[in-house]
Amino acid sequence: MVVGCHLSFSKGYLAMGKNALKIGANCFQFFSRNPRGSTAREFNISDAQDLAELMSKNNFGAPLAHAPYTLNPCSADEGLRDFALRSMKDDITRLAPFENALYNFHPGSHVGQGVERGIELTANMLREIYKDSFSAEILIETMSGKGSEIGATFEEIAKIIELADGKPSVCLDTCHIYSAGYDIVNNLNGVLEDFDKIIGISKLKAIHLNDSLTPFNSHKDRHAKLGEGSIGLDTIAKIVVHPQLKNLPFYLETPNDDAGYATEIATLRKIAE
Repeated sequence: MVVGCHLSFSKGYLAMGKNALKIGANCFQFFSRNPRGSTAREFNISDAQDLAELMSKNNFGAPLAHAPYTLNPCSADEGLRDFALRSMKDDITRLAPFENALYNFHPGSHVGQGVERGIELTANMLREIYKDSFSAEILIETMSGKGSEIGATFEEIAKIIELADGKPSVCLDTCHIYSAGYDIVNNLNGVLEDFDKIIGISKLKAIHLNDSLTPFNSHKDRHAKLGEGSIGLDTIAKIVVHPQLKNLPFYLETPNDDAGYATEIATLRKIAE
């Protein structure tokens, strides 16, 4: 089983890998830059190469870099769209030392322009990014549908992928899709069938494994610790052993410290035995 969590990047690349090992993780996620700002720490190629070596020696799954929340590729403001484009290009370049790296982003909020225009703008940015050569795989994250977010339905994500020439893939967030109205508690197989019909299960490359503080179809983005929310540990267990999901990397984003993550990772490994 490939499972890890969101780790702090404050002490650099290699420190994240060592921390992952301490808590029993064999993959991890980190913010590519300040999650609520724009700054990125100075890139240290030696530190990145040291992490790549550690991951190779310990059979790690793909590292996942998460774009900051401040990026809005479908903003009505051209300057903000340009910032999203430049930031993502820079972030992806920094992932070159890592084999099979993933780069996850929120598809954005249309801020009153309408869903169709939001989808068009986000796809435009992706097409521009794909003009460059890079090894990382870009993932569109499934969203909860709060406010004017796009990407809360499989149809919206499928359209972004289509308009971006079929190149992006998907990171499925369990909290988000449950909150968006996909009933993974009572109909997990049905939800996955819909995903396959609309997007294609081969496009699913990673899982954000979170419980939800809010109820089904609430359109909120409030993560809970595993087993302490409206999704529940029984459903989490079904997800991690599901034939279509069990070989994907799972990244915890639950409200935890390192000790809490270690406990959740151990629980998941026991379930998957």
